[in-house]
Amino acid sequence: MKKILLLATGGTIASVTSDEGLVPGLSAEELLHYSQSPLDVTCHILMNRDSTNMQPENWIQIADAITKHYNEFDSFIVTHGTDTLAFTAAALSYMLQGLDKPVILTGSQVPISFKKTDAKKNVQDALRFSQEDIGGVFVVFDGRVIIGTRAVKMRTKSYDAFESINHPYVAEIKGQSIEYYWTPEKPTEAFHPVTNLCTDIFLIKLFPGMNPDIFDFIKEHYKGVIIESFGNGGLPFEGRNLLPKIKELTEAGIVVLISTQCLEEGQDIYLYEVGRKVTNYNILVSGDMNTEAIVPKLMWTLGQTDDFKKVKEIIEKPICWDLSPDWEG
Repeated sequence: MKKILLLATGGTIASVTSDEGLVPGLSAEELLHYSQSPLDVTCHILMNRDSTNMQPENWIQIADAITKHYNEFDSFIVTHGTDTLAFTAAALSYMLQGLDKPVILTGSQVPISFKKTDAKKNVQDALRFSQEDIGGVFVVFDGRVIIGTRAVKMRTKSYDAFESINHPYVAEIKGQSIEYYWTPEKPTEAFHPVTNLCTDIFLIKLFPGMNPDIFDFIKEHYKGVIIESFGNGGLPFEGRNLLPKIKELTEAGIVVLISTQCLEEGQDIYLYEVGRKVTNYNILVSGDMNTEAIVPKLMWTLGQTDDFKKVKEIIEKPICWDLSPDWEG
């Protein structure tokens, strides 16, 4: 039987009712009590946060806790609110390099103390998957196992809140049995945390009629910007022309990453004229990465280097299966 460390961070799964709505309030031990697990589990409560309040500094706090106890335990479970769970899963995937043990994030749509809840199943499934001989960061939710860099929250109420985007599910958990669809390879490097983050980035969603002047503010205050563009990744150059501002950003040393608002199938920025014109500048492309992975990946990359060539190399190569090989820059 493996030794498991359960790290509680709050979220709906640990929430109780209050005069101001649901707020995290249960301890890690209380969470485990509701799951009625016979496994060897040690519980630590790191924080009691609604995941809307989760910050990059908290990602580091979680990563540090796992690193501190890495040699003491065989598996790690992080209970987490669902709203930003996918961002945390991706961030941990980048910060905990060389993982040869499972780090599992789970939560629920309904508090575990409620009579009708999905929390007990999710915790039990996470505990079941924690016994597997596998390495990496995973999201376990509604019986599905998703690699940490590919999870996206799709629904606000339904139990099947998360889906794996542009990548196969790892497995499905049915009681005590696990059916694998895809298995990540074991790391070739030893475990080593890389937790420096630069949070001076901005995420902007393109819309028809966007005023180009917004990029003047970005240039003065941020080191990187992610632009969620339309379709395959083009930017408008007629009417409200954004290209001169993109040129100014890149010349000022601001990292510009062009993504897409389309959730599935990724981008092909060279397909249309509106995309090819953007590539005249030193920009990065996201391929088929999702926003929940792009944001922490850019923070993590800029936390290591501000050299554009190195940033481009890191962002546009697959790390922890965040990017399909066909999209590698």
